[in-house]
This record gives sequence, structure tokens and C-alpha cells, in this order.
Amino acid sequence: MTATTLRPGWSHPVRAAVPPFTEAGLRRVLEKVQCWAPYVDGLLLDDVAAVLDDYTPTEHEVDEHAQRLRGHLMRLVHLAVVSKAAERDEQTAGLVERGRTIRSEEVPTDHRRAVGHIRRMAWTLDELIERLVAHQCLTEAP
Repeated sequence: MTATTLRPGWSHPVRAAVPPFTEAGLRRVLEKVQCWAPYVDGLLLDDVAAVLDDYTPTEHEVDEHAQRLRGHLMRLVHLAVVSKAAERDEQTAGLVERGRTIRSEEVPTDHRRAVGHIRRMAWTLDELIERLVAHQCLTEAP
């Protein structure tokens, strides 16, 4: 079946849309999506561990860590809000607010303060991971 459009000057035939699945196929896909839980990937845990380790990052490493931790915070804060975990749990809501605040702050120019800043980000991430796993918004392994 072909149809013409209402746009003047368009004379090319257009095929009717064909859904990619049957109704049963769409239901199976929906069930799989509803059962899916994002997992804590190794990069997130590696970044948190690298910052909280006994080793003090160099000035160059601080900026790299801050950039990656900001990305992780943004992703987990978004997950906490979308999954409504922040609405159900006061502690998670506090971590979401702390995550938003610390993520938006500039990294201090003083090296010691900068290391303290990224460690606060890492601790916030660590606590947020624990709360999201407890609320079953995250799984610990793929």
C-alpha cells in the first residue's frame, strides 16, 4: 500500500509503516525492559577506589578524577530521581542533594583542597551506590 502526502509538490509514493513485532513480541520486550536493572560498572568502582586509596592523586590526576566522578554522580543522581528512590528514602534524597551540590562546585586550585573535594565526591558516590543497591535500583554485578 502506498499513500501520498499532503505536502504539495511531493509525488513520491510512501509505504505504510510495518511494526517490527507482533503484539506478543512487544509484550516480551516490555517484560524484559521492566525487569532490567542497571549495574554498577567496573569503571565507577575503579574511579571511586582510586580516589579513596591511600595514594594522593597528582594535580593533573585531580582534574581527570573530578571529571569522571562528576559524570558518575550525574548518572547515579539521575537514576535515584527517575527510580523515585529519592522520594521514598530520606537518606537517598540527602545524598542526591549532596551529589548535585558537590558536582556543581568548581575544583579548588589548592592541591590539598582539590584532593579533599574529589574524595568528598567519591564518598558521596560510594554511599549513593549503597543506597541504590538497597533500593534495588542497581545490581552489584552485570
